[in-house]
Amino acid sequence: MTNRLRGVIAPVLTPFDDRLEPDVGRFIAHSRWLVDRHAGLAIFGTNSEAASLSVAERLALTDALLEGGVPAAKLMPGTGACALPDAVALTRHASRIDAAGVLVLPPFYFKGVSDDGVFAYYAEIIERVGSGCAPLYLYHIPQMSQVPITLGLIERLLKRYPGVIAGAKDSSGDWRNAKAMIDHFAAAGFDVFPASESLLSQAMPIGGAGCISATVNMNPVGIHRVFQGWQSAETPALQAKADAVRKIFQATPMIPAMKHVVSHFSGHASWRTVRPPLVALDEAAGRDVLAQLDAAGFDMPNYPR
Repeated sequence: MTNRLRGVIAPVLTPFDDRLEPDVGRFIAHSRWLVDRHAGLAIFGTNSEAASLSVAERLALTDALLEGGVPAAKLMPGTGACALPDAVALTRHASRIDAAGVLVLPPFYFKGVSDDGVFAYYAEIIERVGSGCAPLYLYHIPQMSQVPITLGLIERLLKRYPGVIAGAKDSSGDWRNAKAMIDHFAAAGFDVFPASESLLSQAMPIGGAGCISATVNMNPVGIHRVFQGWQSAETPALQAKADAVRKIFQATPMIPAMKHVVSHFSGHASWRTVRPPLVALDEAAGRDVLAQLDAAGFDMPNYPR
């Protein structure tokens, strides 16, 4: 793999049918809509409800995307798992299909673990997958995992596996942390993706790689314009417009809200379905989100129906 993913990447929403099974057709259609709008696909990220998907489901959905014409070069599957063999199986599969990379959570059940333990987890994945391991992106989301990706850990992994450790997604929400990652490691080819498009204008001038953001699912064109035009005079206006959309989704449970909005634009009520323990957005909250988006001039043109 010579060309890494950069730019705007969506942790792709996973549609479910009325039996709570993945809706493969809508998953492919949503993914292709995103790719056609310059987005990469971090399938099985947090906003994909990945923790609610089995290993078998993730493998089957990945294969379905490839069969549906989505290029492997656009894929950054989430392959982290609490069980090391699961993480290895998912990473091995992504490597075999020549995915652009894998986004790997640390194991998140045990809390207060040391950098030595987290280093061993990533090292075991890389060693067991062996030669041809896909570029590996570390997933820092301490508010959910309670297992941080520290600067010291990144340094150790880069030193041991410079050809495999490719970057990180920083979902901490702390710009100082994302900036520290960029400042310390971007020059070594370590690609840092903040988890919000709101940080694009700050990250790109100092060597950021783009963003991996939930709301790329909803606003791929607007966010891509911020990424593409970060050096232009239009940047503040483009950033403000993208931020306005994100703030609406951030003010309510994001996964149910995004699925409610996709349901509206696709015309399919089943898009609102989430897997327990998540709960679908109620009608009143959904109407409020749609009204706010309409006032902000939001649209999802040519969304598949």
